[in-house]
Amino acid sequence: MLHQGSRFSSLMMLYAIVSLPSLMLKSEGLEHIVGDSSGWELLTNYTNWTQGREFHVGDVLVFNYNSDQHNVMQVNSTAYKDCGRDNYISLFTKGNDSVIISEAGEHWFICGVDDHCENGQKLSINVAP
Repeated sequence: MLHQGSRFSSLMMLYAIVSLPSLMLKSEGLEHIVGDSSGWELLTNYTNWTQGREFHVGDVLVFNYNSDQHNVMQVNSTAYKDCGRDNYISLFTKGNDSVIISEAGEHWFICGVDDHCENGQKLSINVAP
């Protein structure tokens, strides 16, 4: 019996060694600097910015902007479409905000300052599991 238990322990340790790196890879998300070097501002086409990018649960969106001129509101699809500012999910105002994507599906962000959203400062992403 001791021999079988020892073999079981060895197999479990081997499994842990082999599995641990793959688990670590799954838990680490990529960091996406929204708008790249331009950041979160009025003149960037965020639909074009998302082209060719994949977003996954665990990834981080980093919004860099001048906090005196912009903010970031996470909103639902209706507020995204209508640039509605009343019922936001989250509000970010620091100017260097990191948003960890915790759920798969569509996510929407707008700038809630003046008419910035109406002028294109909005981001829609589809997040894979």
